[in-house]
Amino acid sequence: MLSEPVDLLVRNARLVATMSDAGELADGWVAISGGLVVGTGSSADAAPAASEVVDASGCLVTPGLINTHHHLYQNLTRAYPPMTTAPLFGWLQTLYPLWSRLDEEGSYVSAWVGLAELALSGCTTSTDHLYLHPHKGGDLLSAEIAAASELGMRFHPTRGSMSLSVKDGGLPPDDVVSDDDSILAASEEAVRRHHDPSYGSMVQIALAPCSPFSVTRELMVRSAELAEKLDVRLHTHFAENAEDDAFSLQMFGCRPFDYLSDVGWVSDRTWVAHCVQPNADEIVKLGAAGVGVAHCPSSNLILASGIAPVVDLARAGARVGLGVDGSSSADSASLWLEARQAMLLAKLRSGASAADARLALRMATVGGAGCLGREGELGVLAPGAVADLAIWDLTGVQFAGAIADPIEAWLRCGPTFARDTIVAGRAVVRDGRLVSGKLDEMLTWHGKVAAAMQAPLS
Repeated sequence: MLSEPVDLLVRNARLVATMSDAGELADGWVAISGGLVVGTGSSADAAPAASEVVDASGCLVTPGLINTHHHLYQNLTRAYPPMTTAPLFGWLQTLYPLWSRLDEEGSYVSAWVGLAELALSGCTTSTDHLYLHPHKGGDLLSAEIAAASELGMRFHPTRGSMSLSVKDGGLPPDDVVSDDDSILAASEEAVRRHHDPSYGSMVQIALAPCSPFSVTRELMVRSAELAEKLDVRLHTHFAENAEDDAFSLQMFGCRPFDYLSDVGWVSDRTWVAHCVQPNADEIVKLGAAGVGVAHCPSSNLILASGIAPVVDLARAGARVGLGVDGSSSADSASLWLEARQAMLLAKLRSGASAADARLALRMATVGGAGCLGREGELGVLAPGAVADLAIWDLTGVQFAGAIADPIEAWLRCGPTFARDTIVAGRAVVRDGRLVSGKLDEMLTWHGKVAAAMQAPLS
């Protein structure tokens, strides 16, 4: 038993899913001090005294969910009509001219609203693949980091980039791409200013050239070298759909995996977004290398990209996490929804017995921590891990009769939102509402910025 009072005690949970060696704790509790978990237990274990107590009766308690792929600015063009009919490349070409209007104001307000939406779905840590940097846009990365800090969310933004415009054989317009040297200098500066490698840190930076079809081969190689030098992670889009495969074969004379390997990215420093189209041999090699995979089921469905082989990837050793992707190709930034979609699609692709709610919860927690290189620190409720958790109310009409298995009930009986979302021991969502009182103000501001971005092109 803990001898001293703790800062916060979450108690009386119907079940605590620790995702650690402690397993699942009925009538469970979690003790928190100094932003870290200091103990867990069940009804058989005496709970410590605490300065603050949260009653989780009738609730499932899980580690905070981890979002491993997003484009936060895209909620400024959420559900934009042309995206409903175009596959990936055409969809991008439709939206790039609108996105080129992004500036610091848009980056801040879209990040604030997007991260708030994620928090309401039980997410405590989010990445952001910010690859769009219009020439007159300002410091977009710092703007979104400020938004995350204000909300109290743990944040892993990436310094993304594009260096091939339409005139170079790429897809984006000239005013959102930069040359390789400028990108690498900006990437190193972003790490110097914002990256905190310490245990329990709230902000970590990764390097993220957008995709093999939007940057030069040299930038991919040099980004991998720079990431090694700075000891940060690497992220990019990979094997997203059939167009991606065809482009790689035409431009590079090889499949996307061979290209990724050739530029030095097949390593445990890398996590890739989508990974829908690897073949059986590539799945084995990705797993052997310990590459992380951000599975984005809703986006893959909306853009008709296919169903990623996540069961096979996980069995091969890949770290499979979940991503909501941008809100122009997935629309609802809910980690709970992505977990449910991941479970259902895995059953469809690999068989009914191949996936269940626990597999999806593992992707959303432990798998996400693996993608970000923070295994044992994030995604578990165990002594020494960060105190990031979500409390899910399993009472009410949608859960009537769901008494056999709280974790299956959580994912099969929704939609549901987190009752409480706690980051580093501090509530971001309490009783289903953001702790911040600025939501209405931010939504009004967001609406004005979105209208300006979506205004007709001259």
